[in-house]
Amino acid sequence: MVEERKDHLWKVAQEAEERIDDLMKTGASPMGLDVGTAKVVASRRKGKDIESAAQLNAFIPVPYSKFTETILGQNDIAYYREGEELVIYGSATERFANMFNAECRRPMADGLLNPREKRAMAVLEAILTDLVPKPKTTGETLAFSVPAAIPGREAALTYHEATLRGFFQAQGYKPVAINEGLAVIFSELEDNNFTGIGISCGGGMCNVTLAYLSIPSILLGIGKGGDYIDSATGAVVNEHATRVKSLKEEGVDLSRQPKDKFERALRIYYEELIETLVEGLNKELSAADKLPRTERPIPIVLSGGTSKPRGFKDMFEKALRARTLPVEISEVRMAKDPLTATARGALIAAMYEK
Repeated sequence: MVEERKDHLWKVAQEAEERIDDLMKTGASPMGLDVGTAKVVASRRKGKDIESAAQLNAFIPVPYSKFTETILGQNDIAYYREGEELVIYGSATERFANMFNAECRRPMADGLLNPREKRAMAVLEAILTDLVPKPKTTGETLAFSVPAAIPGREAALTYHEATLRGFFQAQGYKPVAINEGLAVIFSELEDNNFTGIGISCGGGMCNVTLAYLSIPSILLGIGKGGDYIDSATGAVVNEHATRVKSLKEEGVDLSRQPKDKFERALRIYYEELIETLVEGLNKELSAADKLPRTERPIPIVLSGGTSKPRGFKDMFEKALRARTLPVEISEVRMAKDPLTATARGALIAAMYEK
């Protein structure tokens, strides 16, 4: 059995290499895209390596003046003009928001296009246009991430996916949607025959997928993510969520005892998020009619920006040990690069599309 598994893995690796060689010969350049609430991440092959680029999925409008427009252009800050406003978007947004003590605005909320934001698609299109070049040949494959449906929001997910698909088609791509948690499995679990649980903890929500031999069995969306932590913490420490996010990303450490009110609040809401995530996973697995039977325990891979703080994995494992799951878990590990795992998995999906 061990030798058969080795032979299978060798065959998968060989097929991947052959597929890469074929793509390089034809000049085709598939792309993987993680369209996240907080960030959009693009991954593409460069030779036999993978390169990734990210852009903050946020914007802030400022009053138009010719002088301001000139300064933005001189400093390579992404913007476009709309009437009497300049819409600054992408990576510079948080700097401007903190400067003016204001909140960033988001084209997306809870993993989907934000229905309360009139500029949602215009800003998202600007971000995508910066990250996604026109295809070299019409019909190149672009795989983009979509979240699992949260109960009651299935129609919103359908609209979100169809809108993105239409944009990429208009750009000349052949778009393929891939579930976010499954993309994590593609990226991280090749050595496990693409069998296990992939979890993406993003800004708007957390996505969980259980797959066996790359076939998804369970898809779960949890409507809490990094944005929830930021807004909840901000409410109790009297700070804008954007400011909380900036402070958090300077290096929150969940493995040590909090030293002030800000760290205590962050820890409380991280713990709540993790408890919600693990309990949701346990309920979904326990309620499943048929779980795939595996020969050995399966791994869990954590990814996404919200999972990055030191101590997150330990908190997750503690919550996991407090429950008896109906499947045996071999290990919990972090993705090699939590921020790009979904985009890299989407790229793998794109490469195997004909």
